[in-house]
Amino acid sequence: MPVLPGAEPYRHEGGEVGVLICHGFTGSPQSMRPWAEYLAERGLTVSLPLLPGHGTRWQDMQLTTWHDWYAEVDRELRELIARCERVFVMGLSMGGALTLRLAAKHGDAVSGIVLVNPGNKVHGVAARALPVVRHFVPSTKGIASDIAKPGVAELGYDRVPLHAAHSLRRFFQTVDAELPQVTQPVVLLHSPQDHVVPPADSARILSRISSTDVKEILLEQSYHVATLDHDAERIFEESWAFVSRLAPEVVGEHVGNSEKGSASGG
Repeated sequence: MPVLPGAEPYRHEGGEVGVLICHGFTGSPQSMRPWAEYLAERGLTVSLPLLPGHGTRWQDMQLTTWHDWYAEVDRELRELIARCERVFVMGLSMGGALTLRLAAKHGDAVSGIVLVNPGNKVHGVAARALPVVRHFVPSTKGIASDIAKPGVAELGYDRVPLHAAHSLRRFFQTVDAELPQVTQPVVLLHSPQDHVVPPADSARILSRISSTDVKEILLEQSYHVATLDHDAERIFEESWAFVSRLAPEVVGEHVGNSEKGSASGG
């Protein structure tokens, strides 16, 4: 299936600081593209991959599992580590969970992480029924476009494939067990009004990671897809300040040189 217009992966060759950006479950790079471009404009090398099964049609996602999604971001991270002096990982929702696992597994190779409304658990009675129900019901209503800002839409599926949702539940359980292995500096931004991921997920993540350099920020004006919402600029600015603080010598060498790189959506 062809990739939906706007859902293409994005890459920018910049300086010696690399950033991997991970989109969410049933979403696409479209929800993260403004963030990626903001960091690229400041001279960073940016990778925003399209996760397997995403960006086409929801039926394609039925054939994938969390192992496929994680393998994609793991591969992209390894390429950035080989290319750059310092590497950061950032993610939204399930992309936040992918970010946490990459941090747990890659240790000091990841200099810091930024999480936006990160998911930690599939909630509700329906979640417990997923192992059985997914064999009889292929999908349920979608979760895309939880955005407070009028006139803004997320490019994501209008249905949630239940085989994939079951795999997501198992992935969250895997990541939860690995949270104590996360030691890197963290910025966690979350929305009190989030209709997809409750604040309890952010609270649990903060309580279980081993990081000591942690900043928590409330996104009061946004819903779940905060990277496209009223607080988007706040997210972008905080992530840039975070990278600049942790890699000042490397960032300083390349500020203003972003025009030397090239951006592509493919």
